[in-house]
Amino acid sequence: MKFNQIIHSLLETDLYKFSMGQAIFHQASEYETTWTFKCRNKDVQFTPAMVAEIREQIKAYCTLHFTEEELSYLAGIKWLKKSYINHLRLWRPNFADFTIEAGGACGLIIETNGTLLDTSMYEIPTLAIVNEVYYRFRPDYEALVADAKERTRTKADKLRAGTYWLPVFSEFGLRRRLCAEVQEYAIEQFAGLDRSDVLRSYFVGTSNVYLAKKYGVKPVGTMAHEWIMCMGQGNHLYNPAYSNKVALEAWVKEYGVDNGIALTDTITTDCFLRDFDKTLATLFSGVRHDSGDPFTWGDKLIDHYTRLGIDPATKTLLFSDSLDFAKADKIARYFQGKAKIAFGIGTYISNDTYAEPLNIVMKVTKCNGQDVAKISDTPGKGMCKNQEYVDYLQRAIDWRLRHND
Repeated sequence: MKFNQIIHSLLETDLYKFSMGQAIFHQASEYETTWTFKCRNKDVQFTPAMVAEIREQIKAYCTLHFTEEELSYLAGIKWLKKSYINHLRLWRPNFADFTIEAGGACGLIIETNGTLLDTSMYEIPTLAIVNEVYYRFRPDYEALVADAKERTRTKADKLRAGTYWLPVFSEFGLRRRLCAEVQEYAIEQFAGLDRSDVLRSYFVGTSNVYLAKKYGVKPVGTMAHEWIMCMGQGNHLYNPAYSNKVALEAWVKEYGVDNGIALTDTITTDCFLRDFDKTLATLFSGVRHDSGDPFTWGDKLIDHYTRLGIDPATKTLLFSDSLDFAKADKIARYFQGKAKIAFGIGTYISNDTYAEPLNIVMKVTKCNGQDVAKISDTPGKGMCKNQEYVDYLQRAIDWRLRHND
């Protein structure tokens, strides 16, 4: 490897990978999936040297295992069960599941094939490796790191000064961080804020489980789109327009009233609301926004809770789509007193520099031999290899919406 190992702990992933991992272990351990990498930046090219380094970094990641200290930390998370912890004690990433090649529109092709139980765990470390390798090859890498740190210091100072009001916020930036050094520096800065100094803004924690453990802050995160896509579309007996119903009921089966922030936009929020009935809306402590206009979305969810006879002020609206502090401040003030408000902020914290950040994703594209797709509230955020399947899914969604089913 040209650089030091980038991922050096299997805790260096987002918390929701463990939350979903346990539910997958108990309910869908036999599901087979394909995941596909995509770079959305039009002007980014990965060189053969970058591809070679990414391959070696992923190979190094695949030598890791959980230590007993790490497993003990995970066992302290109240909803993780001993059976799953014992599975993790034996679990290893498998380099044979990866295909890493030069080629494609951006010069880099990555796919993983294997059980959902395995491949789900690869997404976040892979993206973190790709991101850091890309920036380390830039001649101005050190200047980017210095710029990111200076901007982080400025953000912390503005919170202390009360420039922004973020009632509860956490850091969600592992997958697109500039590098591990910058993300850790940000956690240091925000974890060190005195709540009394920042006029009711409160940094609760990070999705990065490794850094949450290291800095004694809360690990945060519940579910991602893959859970709804695979549980609702991977079983070929289900109508995919009912993906949310299948996935949310499976989540309740696993966790009851614990660990309950539901993701709304996998097959559009309007379709989600068809299945988010009074029982589910009561059991889940809140919902997460990840695409579409946040104000329209929040109003829609508040109206939905109200129609169900649930006081929206008892529920959390978690916003996580392309946020900065100014945008989060506007959202918080708009919804003040209407619901509990929280923010998960990614790239703006972990990769804010004078350079345009990479917009990279790795999404599940097949489950059990069948295409799966995400149709979000923002055009262009979906990803599927088969347009015919996307059209079929859209027709199924449209039918439900037209017939109020």
